[in-house]
Amino acid sequence: MNNRSASLDALQQLIEVVAKLRDPDGGCPWDLAQTPQSLMPYVIEEAYEVVDAIRTGDEDAIADELGDLLLQVVLQAQVAKDAGQFDLAVVAQKITTKLIRRHPHVFSNLEVETLDEIGQNWEQIKDAENPTEARLSHKLKRYARSLPPLMAGMKISKKAAKAGFEWETIDGVWDKFDEELAEFKHALQHESQENQQAELGDLLFTVINLARWTGLDPAAALQGTNERFIKRLTLMEEVTDRPLSEYSLDELEELWQQAKSKIAKANSDS
Repeated sequence: MNNRSASLDALQQLIEVVAKLRDPDGGCPWDLAQTPQSLMPYVIEEAYEVVDAIRTGDEDAIADELGDLLLQVVLQAQVAKDAGQFDLAVVAQKITTKLIRRHPHVFSNLEVETLDEIGQNWEQIKDAENPTEARLSHKLKRYARSLPPLMAGMKISKKAAKAGFEWETIDGVWDKFDEELAEFKHALQHESQENQQAELGDLLFTVINLARWTGLDPAAALQGTNERFIKRLTLMEEVTDRPLSEYSLDELEELWQQAKSKIAKANSDS
């Protein structure tokens, strides 16, 4: 059996298993109770777990997590099929048609020379598919609705910059950062919690713009900070004999610095 046949057979088996789970006659009560809306958290969770597995480079974990994500696609399609809407074949055909349409340099006779040209063609084709969605405000609204906030902020920042909403130099971004920081501090002291939240959002959006100007990924940066914090906390707990909450602030600071030094030394040795 060749790889193509094996892949199709495995996918067909998954489709049949999911259909059995959703069968009112002998299926699983949990699967039968699911709706597209109730499954949304699992789609998000599985997508993040795929990303985490890819970061680790563990091939078995990547394959396993991709399977969990694929299950969510198949399950959503089965729920839709049960409701008389569409099935997995329609889902697959739609994305296949879209890929062919958006890659004329592969499936037609369009000639391109650079990755930038490919990107420009992609955007033009997308805009032609839905002229209303081609408007900048519609694009930005879609990002705000569908992406995690940090990722959405970066997308919105990039699209707005391309449309002319941009500083001439990074000095302008730093000036904006100082302005937003001052406004946030003022809001914390004198304004309502709603205004404080708004000013915090403005400050974070400016930090995202600084990341864009310096070629950094704010989501990856925050993820790295989270991981470093947990790693240091783990080392602290390994050398303590009681809960961290029972230590004084000075003791915690000393443990924290010891953990930082231990990690720095390990990184230096490696």
